[in-house]
Amino acid sequence: MADKRDYYEVLGVGKSASDDEIKKAFRKQAKKYHPDLNPGNKEAEAKFKEVNEAYEVLSDKEKRSRYDRYGFAGVDPNFGAGSTAYGGGNPFGQDIDIGDIFNSFFGGFGVRNARNQNAPRRGSDVEATLTISFEEAAKGCKKEITYQNVENCKACKGTGASEGTKMKTCPDCKGTGQVTTQKRTPFGVVQTSQACDKCRGKGKVIEKPCPKCSGVGRSRNSRTVTVTVPAGISQDQIINIGGHGNSGYNGGPAGDLHIYVNVKKHEIFDRKGDDVWCEIPITFTQAALGHEVIVPTLDGKASYMVHPGTQPGDIFKLKGKGIQHLNSRGRGDQYVKVTVEVPRNLSEDQKNILRQFDSSCTTKNYQKRSSFFDKVKSLFKD
Repeated sequence: MADKRDYYEVLGVGKSASDDEIKKAFRKQAKKYHPDLNPGNKEAEAKFKEVNEAYEVLSDKEKRSRYDRYGFAGVDPNFGAGSTAYGGGNPFGQDIDIGDIFNSFFGGFGVRNARNQNAPRRGSDVEATLTISFEEAAKGCKKEITYQNVENCKACKGTGASEGTKMKTCPDCKGTGQVTTQKRTPFGVVQTSQACDKCRGKGKVIEKPCPKCSGVGRSRNSRTVTVTVPAGISQDQIINIGGHGNSGYNGGPAGDLHIYVNVKKHEIFDRKGDDVWCEIPITFTQAALGHEVIVPTLDGKASYMVHPGTQPGDIFKLKGKGIQHLNSRGRGDQYVKVTVEVPRNLSEDQKNILRQFDSSCTTKNYQKRSSFFDKVKSLFKD
């Protein structure tokens, strides 16, 4: 464990960080080191695994509590267990209940049962990041994503016992899962009940641990699923796949897989809501005389007639050429901003032609310019 970095340091948060702060930090680091964004980068791949490991612990209240108290030992598979033969220790967040203690004075007593450790419980959720292109977000797609989750060991089917063997009744608690102690005090007899340390409240212990999972009954696996990405999804939205998270306990249902969507930036298009924006450069002559231009859209090329006298910064709209509304009909629009490119590297002949053209122009040709200088004259008029 000496080579491990502190989990809080890995995510870049303090020990007092809230659940939301931890989640935001995880998403930021996961995107930074995601294999899709760092193909072939072994260092980034190692960082990505380190970030996932840190988040698995710090996002689980019980694991985080054990980690805060005992460090890496608190989340070690054999934490709190004298021997794996008794199935002790669980790195995957299984509850360890200590029975509630009730004091009764003047000779009385009280006992309250701890939560049944053999009751079915739902598995925890798992998070992953999926990176898609701008077009895939706009149109929708199917993508494969590989992630890690915790499942019941296939060799022992989650029992923790070696194949051909069975669990036996715990000798300490006689199968009840609890041990009771009494202590005489000046106020009377105090009786306490708590989960049995030997069987962790299950009432049964393992004689021969499964060699595949060392008696834990669970193992971490890499899993690949096909994800249907709906058209119109945007950055940081979440796709939920039920039952693809960590396996449940004692026959309980599995948790869910939460997939955070990361949309790559486009070289030409920007997105505002469900509208698409882009800029298109035209020449001075095209702007002055009008011209049919070719505009790139998500559906391919479209033609548009720029009207004569188009000014830099003018915007025109292509209706229905935007992004599909998420989970509904219709699409946004595409807005195209015009930029007029001033020619460079002119020859002497070209310069002379422009000078002749400029000298032929009047205030009628440059209304904005004339209006501006009229205002300047009035501003400084005596």
